[in-house]
Amino acid sequence: MQGVTGPGLRERKKQRTRDALLRAALELFTTKGYEETTVDEIVEAVDVSQRTFFRHFAGKQEAAFAMQEMVEERFVRALRERPAHEGPFAALRGAVLGSWDAVGESIEAVVPVELHMRTYQMIESTPSLLAVHLRRSIEREEQVAGIIAEREGVDLATDPRPRVAVAAFGGVMRVTGRQWGAGKDISVDSIRAITESYLDHLGPTLADDWRER
Repeated sequence: MQGVTGPGLRERKKQRTRDALLRAALELFTTKGYEETTVDEIVEAVDVSQRTFFRHFAGKQEAAFAMQEMVEERFVRALRERPAHEGPFAALRGAVLGSWDAVGESIEAVVPVELHMRTYQMIESTPSLLAVHLRRSIEREEQVAGIIAEREGVDLATDPRPRVAVAAFGGVMRVTGRQWGAGKDISVDSIRAITESYLDHLGPTLADDWRER
């Protein structure tokens, strides 16, 4: 029995250490500044060695995007699980709103939701991280376009519609992120409400003549 439970205990200890490092890193990034924070300061806050930090993260950048990566992976899983009869925009909308419904609990298991939201704002306001954020967004959009193409039974190499649909959706998501980041309410409920509102405007906005509406 001990041989079965031992690894589980070790893994839980590793996870607790990783979570503590992540909380310390994000708190320092959002209060002191990403560029100004050193790995030495992060490990000192948790009372572990640099070697321990680098066992969990390749560097500060990976720590900065760790929670965002988790949220995006949840969205991708949700998209893959959407009903097959849904069209592209319905599936994308359902996946992102469904993700926000559950994401608060998942975030809270690692860091306070408020800290995650402050981290998003920090990324948006840090030039070096914003450049990485944009590159990651392009890569993620390509992955999502592939999922949409697979769902619709079209060839991504020859049919531009999946990429066009995801580009429009991704543009809306970037706008909602900026609007949310500029506001005073940085709760999950707030960004979900803004996201839902802006996605509701996507169809009418793409209509041929706005003056008729």
